[in-house]
Amino acid sequence: MTLPTDPADNLAALIRCPSVTPAEGGALSALEAMLKPLGFTVERPVFSEGGTPDVENLYARIGAEGPHLMFAGHTDVVPPGDEAAWSHPPFSAAVENGEMYGRGAVDMKGGIACFVAAVARHVGKRGKPAGSVSLLITGDEEGPAINGTKKVLRWLAGRGERLDACIVGEPTNPARFGEMAKIGRRGSLNAKLTVRGVQGHVAYPQDADNPNHRLLRMLNALVAAPLDQGNAHFQPSSLQVTTIDVGNPTTNLIPARATAGFNIRFNDIHTGESLTRRLRTLLDADGSDYDLAVSVSGESFLTPPGRLSDLLTGAVRQVTGLTPELSTSGGTSDARFIKDACPVLEYGLISATAHKVDENARVADIAALTEVYRRVLDGYRNAA
Repeated sequence: MTLPTDPADNLAALIRCPSVTPAEGGALSALEAMLKPLGFTVERPVFSEGGTPDVENLYARIGAEGPHLMFAGHTDVVPPGDEAAWSHPPFSAAVENGEMYGRGAVDMKGGIACFVAAVARHVGKRGKPAGSVSLLITGDEEGPAINGTKKVLRWLAGRGERLDACIVGEPTNPARFGEMAKIGRRGSLNAKLTVRGVQGHVAYPQDADNPNHRLLRMLNALVAAPLDQGNAHFQPSSLQVTTIDVGNPTTNLIPARATAGFNIRFNDIHTGESLTRRLRTLLDADGSDYDLAVSVSGESFLTPPGRLSDLLTGAVRQVTGLTPELSTSGGTSDARFIKDACPVLEYGLISATAHKVDENARVADIAALTEVYRRVLDGYRNAA
């Protein structure tokens, strides 16, 4: 029996599956074919919710006892965009000058391919791992993230499965393999502010109430003072206005309403609820007629440095000679759901080409990441 020990072969097989969210595209089937010969039990639950696409996920586990180490990731990818602009077809997995090209190469089929190869090498050398190893792979990370990881975790909890630790294979290194791992993430709050005024003629402003002026004043109040100064593990929280919309093509008309959108990336000094209260207090002080719609796509979280991060950083140091920075920078990931179930950290390939034309992963980095994951598996087994 041939085991999937070559991460480049594994990655090529996954890239060739056009699994643009929410399409499975054959990627989960390819992954299942790799895992079953290793002794994994593979399940592919599908979850639905009104107004969102049905999503197929994969959960595979080997072993029945603790401790239980999970690897999490996603096979869904963003669209390739202008395919004519790619040096190689985006689902071809072409290799040139030591780099494998393809949509999802780094975000994040590369991490999955490496973890499968690491498990295959571990099993081939040592037999079944002590405790349990599992993979939770969703097809909904790049989309609404409603019918994926969050619901799989709920499904696992409902049947009594316990997680002890998790590694998410997102690309975490900005420019050099080995330089950064993620031990937490900032939260993300999106808001839409609508200010109502009174429509009127610009020549008679005394008979109107310009919502644009009120909106600008209210936005200035929101950005006037920093939200915080950051702390030992997080950079300062940031409020960024993303759009201001009036939709008024007329030059002599004061509009009746104006809207603005903004996003707050926040650290663990705040919660989505505490920030919403702060926003309303500042906006209420203006005395204007307004509506504020808020959605929080994820709360901030931190996995304090400890056994899991020590195991990972030690493996990275042995493979690369570098000690990775333990960071909380960047956007959100499905780790924001997993942190409620167990300690979680993220480590993967270089993120520089993620979502870009000619997304690619260095073949040498693919080999190195596989070795990092293998050493983590060996270390976890030894500690079991």
